[in-house]
Amino acid sequence: MIATILPSSTSFHAVGYNEHKVSKGVAHLLEIKNFGPVEKISRPTAADLTEYLQKYSMRNKRIKKAQFHVAISCRGHEKTEEELLDFAHEYMREMGYGEPGQPMLIYAHTDTANTHIHIVTSRVAPDGRKIDHNHERVRSQQVIDRLLGNDRIKQAELDFKEACSYRFTSLTQFKALMNSMGYECYEKDGTVSIKKGGIVLKKVPLAEIAGKYQERTFDKQRRRQLRAILKKYRDTSADRGELATDMKRKFGIDLVFFGRSDSPYGYMIIDHNTKSVMNGGKILPIKELLDFATPDERFSRIDALIDSLLTSDPKMNIGQLNAILSRQFKAYVKAGEIHRAGDSRPLKSHMWETLKRNNRISWVESFHPTTVAERDFLCRIGKIPTPGLVSLSPVKTNTYHNRLSDLQDIFSSNPDNGYILRQTFRNAGFRITDIDGNLYAVDFRSHVMINLNAEGFDTSRLIYNRSRYNRKNDRASAIKPKSIRPLRDAGAGRGENREWEVGYRGDYDRIDDESNLKR
Repeated sequence: MIATILPSSTSFHAVGYNEHKVSKGVAHLLEIKNFGPVEKISRPTAADLTEYLQKYSMRNKRIKKAQFHVAISCRGHEKTEEELLDFAHEYMREMGYGEPGQPMLIYAHTDTANTHIHIVTSRVAPDGRKIDHNHERVRSQQVIDRLLGNDRIKQAELDFKEACSYRFTSLTQFKALMNSMGYECYEKDGTVSIKKGGIVLKKVPLAEIAGKYQERTFDKQRRRQLRAILKKYRDTSADRGELATDMKRKFGIDLVFFGRSDSPYGYMIIDHNTKSVMNGGKILPIKELLDFATPDERFSRIDALIDSLLTSDPKMNIGQLNAILSRQFKAYVKAGEIHRAGDSRPLKSHMWETLKRNNRISWVESFHPTTVAERDFLCRIGKIPTPGLVSLSPVKTNTYHNRLSDLQDIFSSNPDNGYILRQTFRNAGFRITDIDGNLYAVDFRSHVMINLNAEGFDTSRLIYNRSRYNRKNDRASAIKPKSIRPLRDAGAGRGENREWEVGYRGDYDRIDDESNLKR
C-alpha cells in the first residue's frame, strides 16, 4: 500500500482534476462527506464542490494553501474499492483529518493497472485551527506501516543482508542496489545511512560495505548478452519507463538511472539473476540506450550527420567519418552503404563519390608534396581531377629522413662513383622518375618522395655511360672465343643478352615515368 501526498493549492484544483477524470469515464465519486447543502444537489459540479471547500477554509484566513490531496494505491487489484475506502478512513483519521464535520471527497480511478483512490479535503479543521502538516510525509509512511503491521527496521535489516550477497565494485553501485529495493543511501563521516519514507532505518560503517567490494562483476559473455537484450527491447519500447518495466518483468533486471528524470547522465544495471551490479555505460552507453527511434529514423540521422560533416569539412575521408559514426551511432560507411547493427542503407551517391575522392586526396597529402609539380604528379596517379584541393606541405617526416639515409647508403656503397643499376633502387623500395626536370626517388609503400637533385645526389650516376660500358665490353671480348656472338649495342634495340648486360629491362638511358608506377 502506498500513500502519495500531492501538492497543495489555493484554488483546490484537485477537485477539477478528479471531476475531469469522471467526465472522461475513468473515475467516479466514491464518497462525498460533510458538504452541507451541496450534498443535496443530485449532480454537483466541480465549481460547486470547489466553492464549498473555499468558503469552509475561510475559517482560518492565515492558511494560503488549504488543499490536502492524497492518492492511496495498492499493488494491482489486491484490494477492492470498498477495502481501499475503509483503509482511507483509518488513514485520514491517523493523519488528523478525522474530526466530525471535516469535508471530504473520495474518488476511485480506473485508468491504471493499480486500484487507487484520490482524497481531497481542507487543511483547516472544523474548529478553524490548522491541521498539523509538519513532517506529514514521514508521518504518512509511519501511519501506513502501522495500519499494515509493517516493521520497517526489521525489513531494512533483511534487505541490507540481501544486498551484501550481491557483487558490486563501489559505494555508488551499492547505493544503486539499495535504490532498486526502494531505499535511499548517503554517506557522511564514514557512515552510510539507509533511509526509506524519510526515515533513517539503518546506519552502517562505510568500511563494512567497502570490505565487500569486488574487482569485477561481469564477464565478456554476460556483457554481450546484456547488450543484445538492451538493444533489442530498446527498439521495441516507446520510452525509458516501458524499457525498464520490460527488463524487470522479463529478465529480472533493474535499471537505476542517475541525474535529472528527463535527462539522466548515467545508469546502473542490477542483474538479479547473477546477483551483480554493473555500470550500464560499460554495457551500452546511455545515449544509445535511450535512443528510442526506429531503424529508419536512425539512418536518417546518420545521413544528416554525414551531410553536415562534409559541409563543414569538404575533405573529410572515410576513415575520419567512420571514427565519428562509430562513436555516435556505432555505425560505419563501406562500399557505398551505411552499416549499423547488422542493417544497412545506401549512402547518397554524391556523398560516396566525395568520400572516395577525399580518400585519394588524403593519399596524395600523405606524401607531403612541397611543389605544384610533385602534387600534380601524385594527382595523376591518384586520378584526382582537381589538384587544387590538395594542400602543399614543407614538412619532412622522420620516415623521409630515414629513407633519405637509405639513398645515401646506396650512392656511397657503389664503387668508383659509377652507374647504379635501377634494380638496386627497386630492391630498396624506390622507383626513379622524372618530375618537371628533376629526378625523384619515390617510395609508394612509405609515402615518401625525395628530390634527388635538391638533396645533392649525383644523378649522372643513374644515366648509363656508353663509352665506359664499351671499354669493359672490349676487354671481355678479348678473352672470349671469336665464335661467341658479340653483344648488341644498348641503343640498337632488344637483344637476348641485353638484360644480362645491364640488369634492367628497357632502354639504358630511359627515365621512368609515372606510367610504369603503380599506386
